[in-house]
Amino acid sequence: MKNNFFIQKAVTVGLCATLGFGAVLMTHAPVAEAATASVSKGQNIVNYGKKFTGTPYKFGASTNTTKYFDCSSFMKFIFKKYGVDLPRTSAKQSKEGKYVSKSNLRVGDLVFFSSGSRSTGSNVTHVGVYAGKGKILHTYGSPGVTLSDLNSGTWKRTYVTARRVL
Repeated sequence: MKNNFFIQKAVTVGLCATLGFGAVLMTHAPVAEAATASVSKGQNIVNYGKKFTGTPYKFGASTNTTKYFDCSSFMKFIFKKYGVDLPRTSAKQSKEGKYVSKSNLRVGDLVFFSSGSRSTGSNVTHVGVYAGKGKILHTYGSPGVTLSDLNSGTWKRTYVTARRVL
């Protein structure tokens, strides 16, 4: 008799705990969502852009195709999916949003460079998106859409500025 009583109580407590915990899991936490909204949007943009890894580069690419991209058409395309309408060229994109220092980059920030044959060393000729952990997602020449190290080689030498548009 006593065993059945304790088993019944244990099952009741367990069931109540499970239902209560399930209700907590199903409850949305608007405060937590608001605090991470811009980070999540930036990460979503980067994750979406990574789906195009290896897509060929073509200077002057149309913004109406995903067969190939140039750097600014790629940024315009991936940001548009998340409600951010960027201008067509990297130079014009570099005027959007607000300035952010290299040391304060967040995932989703646009990063700008003066590289390639049109470079003067200070004019913007290339754009990518900061992907976190010192990496940028962008497209240029071969291999097309790729991740590169922001803090070494060409990208370290030709970095100009960054802008936060999220």
